[in-house]
Amino acid sequence: MSQTETVTETATETATQTITQTITQPVTQPVTQTITQPVTQTITAANVSQLFPDVHTRLIGEELEPTTPLASSSNAANDNADLAGYDAEQIRLMDEACLVLDYNDQPLGSASKKACHLMSNIDKGLLHRAFSCFLFDPRTKKLLLQQRASEKITFPDMWTNTCCSHPLAHPAEAGTGDLVSSIQGAKRAAVRKLEHELGIQSEQVPLSDFDFLTRIHYLAPSDGKWGEHEIDYILFIQADVKLHVNKNEVQATRWVSADELRQMFNDVETQTGADRNLKYTPWFRLICERMLFPWWAALEKGSLKQHTDNKDIHRL
Repeated sequence: MSQTETVTETATETATQTITQTITQPVTQPVTQTITQPVTQTITAANVSQLFPDVHTRLIGEELEPTTPLASSSNAANDNADLAGYDAEQIRLMDEACLVLDYNDQPLGSASKKACHLMSNIDKGLLHRAFSCFLFDPRTKKLLLQQRASEKITFPDMWTNTCCSHPLAHPAEAGTGDLVSSIQGAKRAAVRKLEHELGIQSEQVPLSDFDFLTRIHYLAPSDGKWGEHEIDYILFIQADVKLHVNKNEVQATRWVSADELRQMFNDVETQTGADRNLKYTPWFRLICERMLFPWWAALEKGSLKQHTDNKDIHRL
């Protein structure tokens, strides 16, 4: 876990078991963390429905509306006990159709957002596609952060990058199985969610202005019930934007320089300073610790495209 593992060859999808070890991270003090130890379990198009009854092996080219529920009669998001007590709008969004993947980012089908984020499925290896968008002011090169709303079912109240969500299992965002179309789908999803969460209009963030950098694969529990297991497409964009925040998604925003973000992390680690009580999403911390700051420096110098990696999936 102290080094980024890069995998390009065919690999085996995994279930997980939990272990605890002490690690040292580049921007933090040594900490004791719970991490995941792989246990081999191959997940393929042939067996995914048997392993996960809530996965629908739809052809990716099939028409599928973005908000079409994919839940079975025993697992419908709106009447499932797993979602009792949560915000009604966030429950509705758990019916969205995410892309289920094999270990090499090839789509195997689709499943509800709820099914993809249950730890009971994640612990058996269920994996889905996501994106993480980092939006920078083109003049100051400051990064827009958001604090997730208290209403969020996973990782509520935590600070994170500008926008993090999922391409949906319909043709515009799923792609056709190749990386070029998958990247384009992730960009379309980013435009959709920037408007949904932050009120940023699509004309302010045209698809052509996004830079795809790489893909990361990580697993992180939110609590005992929910978590993330994603292959995450990293997108940068520089844009002048006007924010109209959706308070059901985002409770606060902040523009920060690289040094200001480092200080925010330092406040937490040292438990001093104004930001000592802030919490951050695990994917944001991983990206910051392993990759973000060299990319940010390259963006400031105008050399970001040198960091584009269309080949590798970085296993964090």
